[in-house]
Amino acid sequence: MLTERLEFTPERDAEVFASAPAAPAVFLLRSDEPQAEPYVSKTANLRRRLQRLLGPPELTRRLNLRDRVRSIEYTATGSDFESGFLLYRTLRSTFPKTYTDRLRLRFAPLLKLHLENEYPRASITTRLGRSGGRSLYYGPFPSRTAAEKFANDSLDFFKMRRCVDDLHPDPQFPGCIYSEMKMCLAPCFKGCTDAEYQVEVGKVQAYFDNSGDSLVREITGQRDQASSSLDFENAAALHTKIEKLKPVLGQLPEIVHRIDQLTAIMVQPSAAPESVAFFAVDGGFITGPLTFPIQATEHTKSQSMESRVQSTLATLAPADSKTALETMEHLALLKRWFYRSTRSGEIFFADIKGGLPLRRLVRGIARVYRGEKPEPAAANLEDRVTGP
Repeated sequence: MLTERLEFTPERDAEVFASAPAAPAVFLLRSDEPQAEPYVSKTANLRRRLQRLLGPPELTRRLNLRDRVRSIEYTATGSDFESGFLLYRTLRSTFPKTYTDRLRLRFAPLLKLHLENEYPRASITTRLGRSGGRSLYYGPFPSRTAAEKFANDSLDFFKMRRCVDDLHPDPQFPGCIYSEMKMCLAPCFKGCTDAEYQVEVGKVQAYFDNSGDSLVREITGQRDQASSSLDFENAAALHTKIEKLKPVLGQLPEIVHRIDQLTAIMVQPSAAPESVAFFAVDGGFITGPLTFPIQATEHTKSQSMESRVQSTLATLAPADSKTALETMEHLALLKRWFYRSTRSGEIFFADIKGGLPLRRLVRGIARVYRGEKPEPAAANLEDRVTGP
């Protein structure tokens, strides 16, 4: 996992320090004592960090491992995300029982659509269910509060139930405030048929699947039809409904997708010269890094940049396994990077059919390589929700 190794003895410390790059890296220090635990960390300057940990002891209380460490393993990294992801993988491999406590990962809030329930509902969770389950998950959201607000505001446009109980429909049941306000089909007291409720659930799923576009198209079509029929009062009401929908969809960050359809390519600065690093996101699971040289080699000079990117991405090995826990951990790392106030690198999401925006991706590669600011979010609300 860590690609470089140096043998350490206090007598030749200067030679070892000179061999270590003065650059960001993830490193692991090993002792020759059988019971000694490895020391794993990341740093912005490996040489300076090793000098602090392994240099001659000073009259301070700093940690000093000079007399215990016998080998150094490390990999240089090109970005903070790469350092964090490699640190996660190294800790997971080195301390399989305690790595979660060491990382202090906070799982990402997700919106869960409980399709395994006879009368589906939505809730907020940080846990993915078992593989092969029928429930769908959407995210990652920046916080539970943001996820709850988006879910509640969105469900105001539908009549799916908000209660959390397992229902046993009874015509004698009095219902709740949502049924009285005509905001729920009220399957609890047979206010609708099971088929009618499933149709409503299908509309909710389509709304979450395509980030609200299905509802935008539905209301816009109804409004245009009402206008064509000279039913201006109804058209005005539908236009008002669209205006209410705008701020709801405006809450949705670009990264929020149905988790099993969350496919993207992340471009990060690389430790290799004249290169960037690719990370692939597949169903929320991250693989990489894969180094992409900016300058074409001799046998690829006739290829366009888009073709070179496609050829390089095709060499990314798929993940061997995707357990729910690993996916939750990867989503936590992805959330931590995406919602930072300042972040290096860019991410480009595939469409519903899995196609990547190659032209935007190529422009993003150039920006990341030059250290320029990323472009604004691709999703433009005004382009999706238009007025008459």
